[in-house]
Amino acid sequence: MILKERGDTRPLEEQKLREWIQQLMERFPHLNADSYMDKTVRELLGKERCTEEQMTNLLILNALENISGDTPDWTYVAAEAYVRSLYREAARSRGGDPAKGYGDFASMVRTLTQKGIYSSLLTQAYTEEEMCELALAIEPARDRLFTYIGLRTLADRYLARDHDGAVYELPQERFLVIAMVLMSREPRSQRVMLVKEAYWALSNLYMTVATPTFANAGKNYGQLSSCFIDTVEDSLRGIYDSNTDVATLSKGGGGLGVYLGKIRSRGSDIKGFKGISSGVLPWMKQLNNTAVSVDQLGQRQGSIAAYLDLWHKDIFSFLDAKLNNGDERLRTHDIFTGVCVPDLFMEKVEEREEWHLFDPHEVRRVMGFSLEDFYDEERGAGSFREKYEACVAHPDLSRKTVSAIEIMKRIMISQLETGTPYMFYRDEVNRMNPNKHAGMIYSSNLCSEIMQNMSPTTVEEERTEDGKIVVTKVPGDFVVCNLSSINLGRAVPDEVLERLIPIQVRMLDNVIDLNTIEVLQAKLTNEKYRAIGLGTFGWHHLLALQGIIWESEEAVDYADTLYEKIAFLTIRASVELAEEKGAYPAFSGSEWETGAYFERRGYTGEKWEALREAIRDEGIRNGWLMAVAPNGSTSVIAGSTASIDPVFQKEYSEEKKNYRIPVTAPDLSPKTTWFYKSAYEIDPRWSLRQNAARQRHIDQSQSFNLYVKHDIKAKDLLDIHLTAWRLGLKTTYYTRSTSSEIVDCESCSS
Repeated sequence: MILKERGDTRPLEEQKLREWIQQLMERFPHLNADSYMDKTVRELLGKERCTEEQMTNLLILNALENISGDTPDWTYVAAEAYVRSLYREAARSRGGDPAKGYGDFASMVRTLTQKGIYSSLLTQAYTEEEMCELALAIEPARDRLFTYIGLRTLADRYLARDHDGAVYELPQERFLVIAMVLMSREPRSQRVMLVKEAYWALSNLYMTVATPTFANAGKNYGQLSSCFIDTVEDSLRGIYDSNTDVATLSKGGGGLGVYLGKIRSRGSDIKGFKGISSGVLPWMKQLNNTAVSVDQLGQRQGSIAAYLDLWHKDIFSFLDAKLNNGDERLRTHDIFTGVCVPDLFMEKVEEREEWHLFDPHEVRRVMGFSLEDFYDEERGAGSFREKYEACVAHPDLSRKTVSAIEIMKRIMISQLETGTPYMFYRDEVNRMNPNKHAGMIYSSNLCSEIMQNMSPTTVEEERTEDGKIVVTKVPGDFVVCNLSSINLGRAVPDEVLERLIPIQVRMLDNVIDLNTIEVLQAKLTNEKYRAIGLGTFGWHHLLALQGIIWESEEAVDYADTLYEKIAFLTIRASVELAEEKGAYPAFSGSEWETGAYFERRGYTGEKWEALREAIRDEGIRNGWLMAVAPNGSTSVIAGSTASIDPVFQKEYSEEKKNYRIPVTAPDLSPKTTWFYKSAYEIDPRWSLRQNAARQRHIDQSQSFNLYVKHDIKAKDLLDIHLTAWRLGLKTTYYTRSTSSEIVDCESCSS
């Protein structure tokens, strides 16, 4: 007997069930439907009674157990069964007919708005007629593009549910809601057309928006940006204000990068009293507590990365902070670490020379400048090394002298044990900064792909007025990351980049105006630079489809060619937006305006010259344009490979709380299988060369993981780091070894 959701029962009709399964399997004539059907029917007939949900789960599980490298398409059979159960759940919540699949879209929007799940934005911005017209754009057939793990991830994490967890929103409606939110302030004359175009891009899985946008667009909570970066001032007030800002942003779903390099070191003086300062570690502990205690609506802990300069006196205790042994009072296991690496340090490592550690507060007091405010303007020459050597030569400046290679050893030990620190090559970052006229880049974000101007926020005045306390702050550049990514494995083979990128850039630019950021200096910085981060995922997927071996000159050349095309289309789209809406406020004096941006990257030829002239005449809408994020969860939804990473394995199981989901590499077949070599079997130097080729076209950076065996020799890991630096990479992300377990950043997954 089948127990219906209404509580009544009916007998299982075997013939109808077989017909239904046959219909489920009609897209996959190459799969063994008879065996699947017989097993499912036999197991159902062996039960006295089961619910419709149990029957669906059995269909899903029997499909999943058939997934292998030879028959990966069983994942779509499981997804087809699961999406029908979603239709049934949504119909039960909304009072519709599950057989029809998608119900009344406008009615659902009104209901969720009344329940407080949606904000009032949609009902205020769009008329009933517009919503009905947009509902006609929904293509239920595109639900068939999802793999099972992709659809399950979308349903569990992103679809709108009521406060009791009941499903209301269906997959295509989530895409349409995102498109409607992001186009809600466009002129009414073109808005519906733009919504349909954005829906086309999202529903075909040609692109994904960042996780916060994906999850929160249209809803009554959270914000739309992925990551933020703060610069902590060297004062008690500055440190605690920064921690408050970090907590405020973390609760809304944002990941944080925090630069600690201005904070005085352990043993420094405070107000002239020597040996008083406790250094950077106590403030890292405070950040660690914030990450743990301020979770994101119960979904996950906050995510924070702390960065420190390699010349800072506290660098050794900083490098040990995530280790699993030693004094727990000096450990911060819940935040990630990154080191800011000058060229001069890498030169000293190569030459096995001494390296000097300083206290930034003492440098400011004795030398009259801040060492972290300088970088080498050229390879091998520049103001940082001049200021550093002046510090070394000053007799009144205390320092700790060590061998540069000893610091590098400590970095590598920590990386093999914990996956961090990330490497941030600060000189190259600042040399290639198109907005160096307006500021300095000290560090990166949680996922090491964002490179934007930074500065601390300071309190200028605090006074009482009419019985109130009035605080006046001078806002610093508080970085905001607005991310989305192209699905290379779908968009490139379908030849849609020219159509896709303009709507994608518009969507990203609109996030800036729509987002509600509670930390006001972040809001001001967002508006000042209008920075976006258009990225990519599915690189390994694309190489496999194109029949290109990862470890080849062809792959390096393809990275160069493809990313130059993406860069050109992205820049052109931003210029066209500037013609329509105006350039970003800090445009004047930038390397976009002067043309130095194009000279540094060797962009020549007629099309590049025309683009350069257009920027000179019209400006550009966004101060930074491209960044490659990790794309951990949303690449799963889109059924492709994460970011620019190679796959771990061709076949693996995704671990859930009480079950496993078999997964294969995308589009795995006898033709593509030869091109899916495991990340741990690939020589990382080929990955470095690919990254160097694409880095020329990316104005920010790339979340680039290093994959190494746990038994790698120290000299080989050192050579990898030296090669990354010599090739001009701006950052490297996790060092993933076969013995270390790394937690993915979800905030920046896009």
